[in-house]
Amino acid sequence: MDQKELYQAVNTRAREWLGEGYDEKTRNQVRTLLDGPENELIDAFYRDLEFGTGGLRGIMGPGTNRINEYTISMATQGLANYLLKRFSHMESVKLAIAYDCRNNSRLFAQTAANILTANNIDVYLFDDLRPTPVLSFAIRHLKCQAGLVITASHNPKEYNGYKVYWEDGGQIIAPHDINIVAEVKKITNISQVKREAQPSRLKAIGEDIDLAYLSRVKNMSLSPEINEKQKDLKIVFTPIHGAAVYLVPRALEIYGFKNIIKVPEQDVIDGDFPTVVSPNPEESAALRMAIEKAEQSDADLVMGTDPDGDRVGIAVKDLQGRFVLLNGNQAASLLLYYLLKRLEETGGLKGKEYIVKTIVTTELLSDIASRFGVDCYDVLTGFKYIAGLMRANEGTKTFIAGFEESYGYLAGDFVRDKDAVLSCALIAEATAWAMEQGRTPFEMLLDLYTEFGFYKETLTYKVKEGKTGAEEIDAMMEKFRSSPPDSINGSPVMLVNDYLKQKSIDSISQLRQDIDLPKSNVLQFFLKDGTVISLRPSGTEPKIKFYIGVRGELSKKEDFDTVDKQLKEKTEKILKDIGAS
Repeated sequence: MDQKELYQAVNTRAREWLGEGYDEKTRNQVRTLLDGPENELIDAFYRDLEFGTGGLRGIMGPGTNRINEYTISMATQGLANYLLKRFSHMESVKLAIAYDCRNNSRLFAQTAANILTANNIDVYLFDDLRPTPVLSFAIRHLKCQAGLVITASHNPKEYNGYKVYWEDGGQIIAPHDINIVAEVKKITNISQVKREAQPSRLKAIGEDIDLAYLSRVKNMSLSPEINEKQKDLKIVFTPIHGAAVYLVPRALEIYGFKNIIKVPEQDVIDGDFPTVVSPNPEESAALRMAIEKAEQSDADLVMGTDPDGDRVGIAVKDLQGRFVLLNGNQAASLLLYYLLKRLEETGGLKGKEYIVKTIVTTELLSDIASRFGVDCYDVLTGFKYIAGLMRANEGTKTFIAGFEESYGYLAGDFVRDKDAVLSCALIAEATAWAMEQGRTPFEMLLDLYTEFGFYKETLTYKVKEGKTGAEEIDAMMEKFRSSPPDSINGSPVMLVNDYLKQKSIDSISQLRQDIDLPKSNVLQFFLKDGTVISLRPSGTEPKIKFYIGVRGELSKKEDFDTVDKQLKEKTEKILKDIGAS
């Protein structure tokens, strides 16, 4: 389809939104798009939003490729149709809904709730914003068949989204994700949506769920006596205007920590995120105000969560006493070592334990797990795959923790998604444990590097907006897939993992082995010098991501800066060689 044909098709589709099924404000917005630049109309209507690794997510505004009341409504009708088919044997179907701080989140949550009740589905709707992990917990606690949360996680303020969860509390995976998409695609007109809400089927939930959840969080503590000794540990916490504003401080308090220092400007719930460019704790600027507060108060630890409270970024003091941000791999390594060490010390390791990490998360986790005799599984990017493995191993093995390099961590199995509330409590406890031994968290990390090797991971990306951008990303992936490099930065490529073709290819012998994971548009290159390079388009953002993992030796802590610089220079050369810099 050429540009002219595409525009004509999009124009026709857009004009359907001028009908009586849409409110006047929406119709006026569509008229403005019809009279405006072609590319803006095309971006708004050229496709329907699809479920990615995090569900339905996009820029808010009118159009089939935007998040609005109507795309939410049609997605919800498709979801309702699937639930009623899948659970037709049940007398009633129950679903829980949560939402975050974003603009329109409460509106979209109420819209979804109304449509679900109109379809004779019982709905538990949180009375105020809640972190995503609390929604995951509520599904199982209330014995729901599904759940959904209105959020765009750490995306910019223009975005919102819609994540669907299954009865196990994890995000939907095959076959349910595919089946729901199929049902949603059948809803081609807003007139197919049932809108006559049944108030009797809607129940508000809140503090009762919080208390049950916090009780489970408290039970995860491994060092209450140390927490008591270190109760005055200075902790700066910021929710970055988001949903963890209440529950993280409460979780820290039940762990015994009394000295919680807040950033008042960022405790304000605001979907415009006025104090940051992006509410993403992966980006250093998002924690700038918290670090400034920590410097002023001589704090020991800084933690910041994203808008829906499932990711956490941390900053600790380095050997010179300066606050430095730890990346997701470093924080995950500290947390895992603490959990396994304390479980070993308290007799909690029985021989059937396991952890899970994504394929782009540091191999240091695998080394740590091996040191304690704990199995380590790799899954595709997306915490839904970690939850899927948890469900598969239920009753036969004991889940310890799951990790994503993108600042997502989970311990215990009462939540089935990354949990920043619990993670904040456990990171604070790990800090107290280290300090009780006369070490800082940074020194604890250096101890890991001297024992297991200095793993340094870097993530960079290229943003490609709109339809044209999506095509450029596809072309880049196809080039690497069809013509993989023989060497990168002078080191031969020994192995290529193509998760789309589900094949692992030995570059020397050309022998191929099957990859026993679902299909995913991811490529990995393993080099002779131990470097691992991963490429994948983001499932939730208009980006292609490049993950670079290099490794060196750290013989003593004092050499950290030197080795770190060497590994950084090596990474920069690799990024330049593959055209990612």
